[in-house]
Amino acid sequence: MDLDEIRQDRRKLLVVAASVTGLAGLATASIPFIRSLGPSARARAAGGPVTVDISKLEPGQQVSIQWRERPVWVLRRTSAMREILRSPAMRERLRDPDSEVETQQPEYARNELRSIKPEYLVVIGICTHLGCIPTFRPDIAPDDLGKDWRGGYYCPCHGSRFDLAGRVYTGVPAPTNLVVPPHRYLSDTQVIVGEDPATA
Repeated sequence: MDLDEIRQDRRKLLVVAASVTGLAGLATASIPFIRSLGPSARARAAGGPVTVDISKLEPGQQVSIQWRERPVWVLRRTSAMREILRSPAMRERLRDPDSEVETQQPEYARNELRSIKPEYLVVIGICTHLGCIPTFRPDIAPDDLGKDWRGGYYCPCHGSRFDLAGRVYTGVPAPTNLVVPPHRYLSDTQVIVGEDPATA
């Protein structure tokens, strides 16, 4: 092998090494740029979908998350809670038991439990009267709410009451049911708030 061939081989090796190093550097430098193209945390909070892990949610428990700067509750209802919601006695106390105000829930949640899966309720935690945040009161017949209380949401601002499907009682200031946001299930342990099943 003569000196010219050695130099050519060396040049080829240097060109390949420089190219690989340059591509690796370009890829590394591109990562922050590519990340900047996605929505910021503030933008996601303002309207992007939010994934909720419901794997550790026990029956009767509720978790609260933020979506579009509003509280969203995910309640895992017990079978006893679901039976109460289906009872004729409960329906008689409600202003809109059949969820006839279409703007209060997506079509897929327009049923007596206002949900995709009967076990879970996903609802925006804002009273439809003046925007207060109701309290979660799953207890039955507490002294302060009376013997007819079967669990639900109580708004301390003006006394509006909602059942465990977010349906409003009659004779209270709130005019409509709590709003069910668009949502879909990614799996048995994850629900995504802010996306309809049809858009998946």
